[in-house]
Amino acid sequence: MAKKMDIPSFNWDKKIGNAGEEGKKTETSAKKTKKKGVQQLVRREEISITAIWTPKGPQAPEEPCKFDPNFKGPVHKRNCTDVCCCVIFVIVVLGYIALGTTAWIQGDPRKLIYPTDSHGQLCGQKNTSNADKTILFYFNMLKCSKPEVLINLQCPTTQLCVSKCPDRFESLKDVSKSNNWTYYRQFCKPGLNDQKSASDIIEDEDCPSIIVPSRPFLQRCFPDFKKSKGTLTVANETVFKDSENSETKVSDLKDAATTVSRLLNAKEVGIKICEDYANSWYWILIGLVISMVASFIFILVLRYTGGALLWVIIAGVITAVGYGIWHCYWEYSRLRGKPSTKNVLKNSLQTEGIYLQLSQMWLVFMILLIVIEVVIVIMLIFLRKRLCIAVALLREGNKAIQYIMSTLFYPIITFLLLSICITYCVITAVLLASSGTAVYKVVATDKNCTHANLICNPKTFNDSDIPKTCPKSKCLFAFYGGESVYHRYIIVPHLCNLFVLLWLVNYIIALGQCTLAGAFASYYWALNKSKDIPTCPLYSSFSRAISYHTGSLAFGSLIVSMLQMVGNVLDYLHQKLKGSRNRFTRFLLCCLKCCFWCLEHSIKFINTNAYIMMAIYGKNFCTSSKDAYFLLMRNVIRVTVLDKVTDFLLFLGKLVISGSVGVLAFLFFTHKIPSIQAEVPTLNYYWVPLVTVIFGSYMIAHGFFNVYAMCVDTLFLCF
Repeated sequence: MAKKMDIPSFNWDKKIGNAGEEGKKTETSAKKTKKKGVQQLVRREEISITAIWTPKGPQAPEEPCKFDPNFKGPVHKRNCTDVCCCVIFVIVVLGYIALGTTAWIQGDPRKLIYPTDSHGQLCGQKNTSNADKTILFYFNMLKCSKPEVLINLQCPTTQLCVSKCPDRFESLKDVSKSNNWTYYRQFCKPGLNDQKSASDIIEDEDCPSIIVPSRPFLQRCFPDFKKSKGTLTVANETVFKDSENSETKVSDLKDAATTVSRLLNAKEVGIKICEDYANSWYWILIGLVISMVASFIFILVLRYTGGALLWVIIAGVITAVGYGIWHCYWEYSRLRGKPSTKNVLKNSLQTEGIYLQLSQMWLVFMILLIVIEVVIVIMLIFLRKRLCIAVALLREGNKAIQYIMSTLFYPIITFLLLSICITYCVITAVLLASSGTAVYKVVATDKNCTHANLICNPKTFNDSDIPKTCPKSKCLFAFYGGESVYHRYIIVPHLCNLFVLLWLVNYIIALGQCTLAGAFASYYWALNKSKDIPTCPLYSSFSRAISYHTGSLAFGSLIVSMLQMVGNVLDYLHQKLKGSRNRFTRFLLCCLKCCFWCLEHSIKFINTNAYIMMAIYGKNFCTSSKDAYFLLMRNVIRVTVLDKVTDFLLFLGKLVISGSVGVLAFLFFTHKIPSIQAEVPTLNYYWVPLVTVIFGSYMIAHGFFNVYAMCVDTLFLCF
């Protein structure tokens, strides 16, 4: 929410008036026309006291100019601003479209969806020999130390597309002796010569030396690891015999098994969560609709109850948090004497509501609620004098929204535009990642092989000198790429994709702020609301912003995007250096991240107010930023405090709406409402729809109240 400044000669400790004797006379006369609201009082203050506004905008703090009563609101006759930035922005957008087109031509998403065998063929690709073979099988998984290596297709063993994973133990030696290749052949290379000896088959890697019971995960065959009485097993076996008839322990795959079991557990939980969404999506949608209606009703009620509703909300929040503290203490006292349930944490997500049986969990809840209660009470004590001002601003903002109801639905436009940009970026990133041809590299078991990891050609590999120099080396598929400039510097298009996404997202947000500011400014300067407000103020403001200020909005959003890009790079470096022992480097990165975070939010603060000035006076970005900065710096302390008070009140409104809908959803999904128990869907985890409803309700309330906050910012800056 933008910061709001008051005129230095005003004493805001007594609401919106009282500037000496003239202020008292003004307030007295304003009381006689109380129905005209705070805006009329503001106008009288402007007439009676030397103001700082002209149709050309605010001047420097040391050069205040007299109030111009002929100014009639947002300037309609304006020129295009920051044309150079507009041209650059259009060129970048066209280049972004060209980048997406190039990625579409070069990329193939199937390369990311389907696994690829050692010969560079996609498993499950239609109209090929692998059409019915959708799963990737690894000849020797013992060479793969970690399952992350498998998922990234970097395991140094032959990989083959199969139609199903093996379901039994079998070794190549036993099959070769019995000459029963019926089952084993499907896990060997096509065209296998079963007359060859087992040792020759293993040396040529025509077949795996052994197969173990497996099950598919991420379209790849993983050993079917299970725990029996604390012992890791595969098909209830702890050891198995390899092709040399020597026993191999299942625990030899312990490193891979640990992570794989976690992945499989995550997969099972993910399936259950998807089932819960499928069973409860209808009720989730109803909960979100209720939150939208509740947000709308809240604004309507605030219009007619004035500040009484906000005081009731403040008292209600304090009471509710106090009750929560008492309830958590009661549950903690009740469970504290029970036997320890620490082992429950090891089986998380397996038993519904198990965390609520832990006394430690209620203690954590109680501490969090105490901290929240203390923070709220302290803020109310120190900001009690500013609450009246904030309430008056919110009341006036509510009147503006009542006259321009269409502004409440503008967040839907913002959401749609952001969805289009993010979807385009994700598709482009996927296509870029899947562009290129199959690249093969030499895989050698001999550490002294000088050709290891070099690019090779599988068609000419056997005729080259590499097999002679490294007898047991192979030419296996590594990744998709190429030797062209495009493929060698593929990271550059990825970075461009990310940067343009940030630019577009910030531009859309800036466009929304400028549009809403122009609409609410037209309300402020309309003396006769029913006649002076334009027919479609939101559309008029949107048209002005697009037609005249695309370059200025792009300029402001570009600055923020550059700072965000630097912040992302610093975050990446910080993640890479987490394991580093160089404490000074990590400390320096933390300081840089903090500085850029502060700089980014400061620029956003200036930009928001600059967009308001731009919507009113039609100046370029630099002039609007300068005017907004001087205006803000005149009363920075008072405005900062007032802004935080308004933010706090709006946050309480969001909390009430999301909390109320969340309590209703909790009672519904936990069968606490007897009259509609039969309608409650069967769920694995009731918290899945509950968390979704609470988060969605908060975001919906946030969208409504952001319009409210922008309205208050605009009216206050206009004043």
